[in-house]
Amino acid sequence: MAPRSTPRRAEGTHRADPDASSLRGRARWRSPRSIELLGVVGFLVVASMTVFMIAPNGSTSVAGVFWNDWVSTEFGPLGPADVDALIKVRQAGLWEIPVGQQARDRAQLDRVREVGAILAEDHTLMDEQVRDIAAQLDVRLPNTPNPDQQRWMDELSGLSGAEFDQVFADRLRAAHGGVLAVLAEVRAGTRNELVRSFCQHGMLMVLRHITLLESTGLVEYEELPAPRPPERRPLP
Repeated sequence: MAPRSTPRRAEGTHRADPDASSLRGRARWRSPRSIELLGVVGFLVVASMTVFMIAPNGSTSVAGVFWNDWVSTEFGPLGPADVDALIKVRQAGLWEIPVGQQARDRAQLDRVREVGAILAEDHTLMDEQVRDIAAQLDVRLPNTPNPDQQRWMDELSGLSGAEFDQVFADRLRAAHGGVLAVLAEVRAGTRNELVRSFCQHGMLMVLRHITLLESTGLVEYEELPAPRPPERRPLP
């Protein structure tokens, strides 16, 4: 009897159909999870491009500070606000020293004469300190008052007697309030050890001058800038 032949299995019965495999691959690629992943990757790419477009000069800190504007010193990082504080103290001395000397020599009230002499002396010492610190930190300071300060100097030069005393007290009291705010803000957040110490000393001097100017009895408080309302103050 002839041996029974075993029927051959149809070729490819257990092989994956290439076309079917391709279709399943494409189906997996188009699955919701894959589409979601692709969307996340696309968002990250667009976000990165946006950051570079908004901040072409360098990356920013969490607070939004452009760190490329900061420089390293042996006393710690030096930022734009630090430099601005040094500049403002320098410019304060450039007009308050000569105006204080004017008050010492020309004021009508003895108390205004005394206050003028103290302000001129203190600002002379402070000017020496700020120039020394600026040299250590390689900061370039101005050599002339700003336009407003120059206008106040010209104004006082044309006055005498009681009118001089009044304008002297008002102008310098307002100016000291502005400088105090700058020094306080920088003192609170500076990363530079030298600037921190300087602002600390400067705040004490400015507060002393504010008290001296108010001791003349001439300061018109209603003319001073009002404090910011609570909703416009930064959170503590």
